[in-house]
Amino acid sequence: MARSKLFSVVVGLVVACGMVASARPAFAIKQFFDEFKAMYVKPDSGNAAEKALAAAVETAKCNVCHAGTSKKERNAYGEALADLLDKKEDAKNVEKIKASLEKVAGMPSDGKSGPTFGALIKEGKLPGGGTGQ
Repeated sequence: MARSKLFSVVVGLVVACGMVASARPAFAIKQFFDEFKAMYVKPDSGNAAEKALAAAVETAKCNVCHAGTSKKERNAYGEALADLLDKKEDAKNVEKIKASLEKVAGMPSDGKSGPTFGALIKEGKLPGGGTGQ
């Protein structure tokens, strides 16, 4: 009887560890990500750059704006959006999200004189670099 309880506890711990290990690394604000995809992702396009972007976004998911495994870490694109959007106040404000995406698209990706985030998107690249390119 004691062995079966110990076995149950061990199995439970293994399952719990597996669930933790398989968790997604970063969590995008769903509405922000959905609006980004609606604006830029065209998986059925005949344009090679648009197909490349769609594939990169599908691979990167949250890492379109985030970097690493923490939802607090953002890439340059995520930082630029974070300056314009508040995750709590603006999550349901579709117009502000769209306006912020458009504004950030015109900003230089390196903060100085490099290609804009929008230019990178048009080339089929993730605006913040990272996974998927």
